[in-house]
Order: sequence, then structure tokens, then C-alpha cells
Amino acid sequence: MSTIHLTTIINADVHKAFDLARDIDLHQKSTFKTHEKAIAGRISGLIEKGETVTWRAKHLGFYQTHTSKIIEMQKSHQFTDVMLEGTFKSFKHQHIFKTNANKTVMIDILEFESPFGIIGKLLNHFFLKKYMTSFLLERNKLIKNDCRIYQRIKEMFLIREQSERQN
Repeated sequence: MSTIHLTTIINADVHKAFDLARDIDLHQKSTFKTHEKAIAGRISGLIEKGETVTWRAKHLGFYQTHTSKIIEMQKSHQFTDVMLEGTFKSFKHQHIFKTNANKTVMIDILEFESPFGIIGKLLNHFFLKKYMTSFLLERNKLIKNDCRIYQRIKEMFLIREQSERQN
């Protein structure tokens, strides 16, 4: 089994970061390189506890499907998805959110195992772990950027409101 542990610091409200992390539409934007598309279950908007989503994407030159289910969720704190069907032997992704000094700390813990015994273990070690890390980093970059844009808009409205009150 391989484990990826990523920590991303986001200059935004934890609620906004949490919602973006479970946004199907944002996920599809972040995976444009693999042509990932939600094709069944929740196909748009914010996924909730108990819901499933089936993705179709081109990874390693082959179109594949992957169905995940949200098995745990504590709003604005964490959610966990697990693979129900797909190419992995097992796949579990924990999304954890904490607040620290007006910033959001987003933690991804992805545990996965490839099929094919020793060949799968070698594939994990020499290729797949790096590939999946890059995949998550791309998604996290988009979440962080969308949060930054949201914060700027929010600040502009606050400045505008304060200015109008003073006049």
C-alpha cells in the first residue's frame, strides 16, 4: 500500500476551502489534462455524505472509470472517499481541514494499492505515487487559487461597504 500525505496552506476561510474540495465542477477543471468527467452519481455541485460519483478519465493512455463514495463527512472539518469500483485494488482519500492563524490547513491523506501483486507494488513505488502526487497538487493549486480570488472579492466588498458607511 502506498500513502501520499500533502499539506496545503490556503489564505481563506475553512468553509470555502472545504466546499471547493468537494466541488465536482472544480475537480473536473483541475483534471482537464486527463479529460476527467463525472458520468454517474453526483455529476455537478457539492458532493455530500453517502453520495457516489463515477469518473471517466484517460490515465496512462487508457480510458478508465473510478466510482467513489463519501463515507464520512464533518462539514468544514473532514470528509473521506473510498473507491467502490475502479482500477485500484484499494483507494481511500481523507480530506482534513484545520484553521491556523486565519488560514486554512488542508491535509490530503491518500492511501492506494494497485492490483497485480509484486508488479503493482513496483509500479506504485517507481511511478504511480509520483503520478498521483502530481494529480493532487494540480487539484490543490486550483482550490488555493479559487480561494484567493474569493478572498479578494470578499475584501473588495468589505472595503466598499466601509467606504459607503463613512460617506
